[in-house]
Amino acid sequence: MIERIVSELGPWNWMVLGFVLLVMEIVAPGVFMLWIGIAALIIGAISLLVWDAAFWTWQVQVLAFLVLSLVSAFVGKKVVGDRSVNADQPLLNRRGAQMVGRTATLSEPIQNGRGRIRLGDTLWRVSGPDLPAGTQVRVTGAADTDLELTVEAV
Repeated sequence: MIERIVSELGPWNWMVLGFVLLVMEIVAPGVFMLWIGIAALIIGAISLLVWDAAFWTWQVQVLAFLVLSLVSAFVGKKVVGDRSVNADQPLLNRRGAQMVGRTATLSEPIQNGRGRIRLGDTLWRVSGPDLPAGTQVRVTGAADTDLELTVEAV
């Protein structure tokens, strides 16, 4: 079945696959299908040149595509590199993380591990050891969602 499909489309099957993968990258970006699509387009270009060669069977084409996909993904990772950006304000959109290290007074007592403090103009939910209202606390951490701070007594 695969041999019939490959022989009917000829070298253009790789071009079609490459363009389908590139369209998938546009629809669902993640810079992964891009490298596989490029590998398919390269195999398609090679197929246009050597389609009638005896060694260029569909098995060799698939094997070359797999190897070239790995190579292009590796090269793409090196070219794109690490996407982390060294920002001048790395905590800009992480308000909870900005509060770590600050001290405040408990507005509401911590009971059963939960309470509230006021930092600036915001009332924050906190978790920590049970403490009465009015106790000075230091923020030691923030939840990933930035909705709750972890505190300890000063």
